[in-house]
Amino acid sequence: MSLLYKDILTIAENRFTDEQCLTPRLDAELLLCHMLDRDKSFLFIHYGDYLDEDLCERYFKLVDLRASGMPLQYITGKQEFMGLNFTVNENVLIPRQDTETLVETAIKEIETIKSGGKALSGLGGISILDLCTGSGAIAVSMAVHARDKKVKVTATDVSSKALAVAKENAMKNGVGGDIKFFEGDLFSPFKTKKNGEGKKPFDMILSNPPYIASGVLPTLMREVREHEPLLALDGGKDGIDFYIRILREAPAHLKKGGLLLLEIGFDQGAVVSALAEAAGAYAPATVIQDVAGLDRVVRLERI
Repeated sequence: MSLLYKDILTIAENRFTDEQCLTPRLDAELLLCHMLDRDKSFLFIHYGDYLDEDLCERYFKLVDLRASGMPLQYITGKQEFMGLNFTVNENVLIPRQDTETLVETAIKEIETIKSGGKALSGLGGISILDLCTGSGAIAVSMAVHARDKKVKVTATDVSSKALAVAKENAMKNGVGGDIKFFEGDLFSPFKTKKNGEGKKPFDMILSNPPYIASGVLPTLMREVREHEPLLALDGGKDGIDFYIRILREAPAHLKKGGLLLLEIGFDQGAVVSALAEAAGAYAPATVIQDVAGLDRVVRLERI
């Protein structure tokens, strides 16, 4: 049976409302735009037109997926981040606006370095490492937005499936040849000298590691706990396992005066700062807030 655009959108909106989706109307519209490969202006123009039976059937199958809890981004296979388009699937976390604070902070630091505020790499480009790269959102965004700063970006992830997505996103955004990808657990892909120091230390290390406490995972939204990869969420009993490891291992792979920027949960600023102080390799931490005024990034300088 054919239905009017406005009616099929209302049916989907009501279904999503019943299933407690956060943005039922927006989800209904974006799903239809995705299926038709059109933008929202097309829906507005055709609001009173009929959608044929085959397309209605296809649309309601997508509605069923969304109503079951599958994130909209996994259905459409895409997510915007830092003004760029990224491919996403259930092998990677969906990039979120919170993480843009980390990228924006890194770009500002590079601008300071390049303007003469501090010299880390001398005449060469600034070397950046993105740990736990996932979809590659951080690495790709840095390679694109700091391209004129001659950055050299490296990214690692323990998941081969996540790295495949990250490589696809690098190609998609025109920086496929500008990022070196390595599979491995944190710093494991990088060689060290006999004294334990990394053979090629970086100027800057960025990471959005897993930081959700294991006991909190069952309380997360259904979309997250049932569909996003737990490997990229579970930060251990207290949510700080990866911070402890990164803070301990990073100095061997970070130049003196180099920067370590870590995304954190809104309530982790104090504990991560204390962990960094205990590590004894960093100057006092600076905690940076996101657009909502919540603690989001810990900035550390290696001494």
